[in-house]
Amino acid sequence: MRTETEHTIYLKDYAPSPYRIVSVDLDFKILVENTRVRALLTVEPIEGTAPGTPLVLDGDGLVLGSIAIDGAPLMLSDYAANDDGLTLFEPPLRKFVLETEVTLQPENNTKLMGLYRSSGTWCTQCEPEGFRRITYYLDRPDNLAVFKVRMTAPLDVAPVLLANGNLVDTGDAGDGLHYAVWEDPFPKPAYLFALVAGDLGSITDSFTTGSGRKVDLAIYCSHGKEAQCLWAMDSLKRSMAWDERRFGLEYDLDVFNIVAVSDFNFGAMENKGLNIFNDRLVFAKPDTATDGDYDGIERVIAHEYFHNWTGNRVTCRDWFQLCLKEGLTVYRDQEFTSDERSRAVKRISDVVTLRRAQFPEDGGPLAHPPRPDQYREINNFYTTTVYEKGAEIVRMLATLLGEAGFRKGMDLYFERHDGSATTIEAFLAAFADANGVNLDQFKTWYLQAGTPKLSVDESYDAEKQTYTLKLKQETLPTPGQATKQALVLPIKFGLLGPNGSPMGWSGVSGAEVRGELIVLDGATAEVTFTGIANRPVASLLRGFSAPVVLDSQSSQEDQLFLARHDSDPFNRWQALQDVGMALAVAAVKGTPWSDASVTALSQAMGDTLGSETLDDAFKALALNIPDEQSIGREIGRDIDPDAIHLVRNALLRAVFEPLATQLLATYNALASTAPYSPDAASTGRRALRNRTLGLLLAGEAAGAQVLAAQQYAGAGNMTDRMAALASSTYANTPESLGMLADFRARFGGDPLVLDKWLAVTAAAPRDGVIDEMKAILADPSFPKTNPNRLRSLVATFAMNNITQFARADGAGFRFVTEFVAEVDKINPQVASRVLTGFRIWPMLDAPRREAAKAALSGLQGQSLSRNVSDILTRMLAS
Repeated sequence: MRTETEHTIYLKDYAPSPYRIVSVDLDFKILVENTRVRALLTVEPIEGTAPGTPLVLDGDGLVLGSIAIDGAPLMLSDYAANDDGLTLFEPPLRKFVLETEVTLQPENNTKLMGLYRSSGTWCTQCEPEGFRRITYYLDRPDNLAVFKVRMTAPLDVAPVLLANGNLVDTGDAGDGLHYAVWEDPFPKPAYLFALVAGDLGSITDSFTTGSGRKVDLAIYCSHGKEAQCLWAMDSLKRSMAWDERRFGLEYDLDVFNIVAVSDFNFGAMENKGLNIFNDRLVFAKPDTATDGDYDGIERVIAHEYFHNWTGNRVTCRDWFQLCLKEGLTVYRDQEFTSDERSRAVKRISDVVTLRRAQFPEDGGPLAHPPRPDQYREINNFYTTTVYEKGAEIVRMLATLLGEAGFRKGMDLYFERHDGSATTIEAFLAAFADANGVNLDQFKTWYLQAGTPKLSVDESYDAEKQTYTLKLKQETLPTPGQATKQALVLPIKFGLLGPNGSPMGWSGVSGAEVRGELIVLDGATAEVTFTGIANRPVASLLRGFSAPVVLDSQSSQEDQLFLARHDSDPFNRWQALQDVGMALAVAAVKGTPWSDASVTALSQAMGDTLGSETLDDAFKALALNIPDEQSIGREIGRDIDPDAIHLVRNALLRAVFEPLATQLLATYNALASTAPYSPDAASTGRRALRNRTLGLLLAGEAAGAQVLAAQQYAGAGNMTDRMAALASSTYANTPESLGMLADFRARFGGDPLVLDKWLAVTAAAPRDGVIDEMKAILADPSFPKTNPNRLRSLVATFAMNNITQFARADGAGFRFVTEFVAEVDKINPQVASRVLTGFRIWPMLDAPRREAAKAALSGLQGQSLSRNVSDILTRMLAS
């Protein structure tokens, strides 16, 4: 395998640089043909640096034009410059100013890291290691410096000039050029640097902080899209207000700017005062954006804003600490949405995402701890383990400490570390010291890969009136970690009596119990409750209080009892999913379900649908059978995706066909002619109505196919139109191909709506979808340099279409590896992300495993980026 320079970075090798850069003065002259970057870096040695210690600066593909120290040009013997950086052999052992000049070609930067041009707009992406593609620098997160940036560009093509911080000067630079000077008073690492230059429209607003400061807000976008930014602006203002209410965190600069660009590797970036966003997470209007789009915009706008404190003001010492900022900020954005909308629905949605994406990662060849101890390519560690599992760890900390204790820890964390780069250990120490607790064992969550399995056995002694829970936790070996330690598991629980009401107890012994919270910190434990007059039904892991797989051996009767009576909405939802999962897994393994068991589940689903106390959004989530990927994960080994597909569809018919009349009545009752609104109640009504349509199709109800076609044709918003299209395409109705053609004809000119068509096409579980995707990619008009288009098509296929991706003939595997090999030459980050779809291959049956391995092995003889090589090596090591 031929790759870029091989290297492995180890946490144990971390050492501070012998020099630090304390201030940065950048001068960009941006022209259409190229960009000149002049950098003045004020450098000083750290205490203890020995005379003659070299200064090694990072660089990536830069060509040095000139170099000087304190204004004096250097001799060739004073330094060495190559594709990887710049070394000064014997810099002064005092504070000095290093001046360099390089010339960049942003138009040719298809990697979209560093400075590049997107649809005529110059912009940057520097996290994690993109700043070294702009100028020579200590491109590491523990070097914090204040930045001043002067930008000069042609007024006609770039009338808007933006950078971090506050605008301090603008003017005419002559020859059709103009300039702007931005200054950021807060020290920051280079990964938070941002620059934007282009001809952009904008919307503006303002926010008054709790202390009375006015902050000017602006969202910049391509001309004509201004009205589509209003929801993003509304989300930003609500985020700013929430962070003050919930955590006492006030914004610190005079301005906050957001820029939407069309070519972006990430969802968004939290650069100080200048957030750069993928336009799909900014633009929204009812006829082109779904409720899911509105939700995503609200969530990511909040996430990037919250990074101002958890990521910017307090940042990471090194990239191994990535979950320090990302896991904490995901937790914060989850809490924001929970407070703004439905806490129960948000929790269920987040757990669904965790199980679909992070659990497979934790149980496959790409498993790694939330804080890894080594990496070859840091871009490949922007994973669901770092983000979503990282958020679950923070949530468990909040559960153990309580809301007041968690806030005390957060306050101390900011007090100690504001303006610095720090570590997971320092983060936990703040919470431990603020609350007087020991969190040494809890830290294991950050250091250990794998999803724990929590097994629970119960027994009831009617004579003694005692009820006992026997608890056991186990985490299986993962790559590089054969031995696992016991974790601290906070287990929220409740005991339900015969009529469904909460059951109290007179005493408890065994493991630590705090009210309705069991704290399991060993491999096994018992908890015995006394004074229990009747056998209770246990509601365990309420609110999914720990990211584990729960094996409780509960009967279907007990599960359906919880589905009807549990006061915890998460466990009501979970109970229905568990019953459906048990029936599906047994059938795939050869044990058909009984009529009685399916009838019981169907009746429970009907009761849920007819409930007058449950909200519509919750019902929409509850009325479903676990998806094919989830069923495969539950089976674990030698899975046959075709068998799973057939069984799940049969179970959907069996459960929901008897409910056709009730489903249709609900569908009709939820029809609305009111103008579109993204509020929670309206979103919930649409979600439930569209769920009933999908279930009518799945249950093969008479007239359902025509109903879906009618909804598609007459939809007043994109949510309803997409729901009809996606449900019909999945069901492969006679009308679906015509609907797909119509959708492309209607919306093909809008790239973000085209992405929806690409995703629906790629997710269709029908034969022929691979040929359709090949034809799309072969179209000369298809933009192979745009990450959104590529992810919508091929990443959707690899991640979500298990029946066609994991075809027994290997065609799906070969299609993806061929795509990866081609796109790797253009954008290694997109290619490596798509390749992670192979994480399921060790779980497949023998023919599919062999086909997957053959496709992966076919990449080995090719010249690959470090991004793709890293993923491939880890895949094949399993």
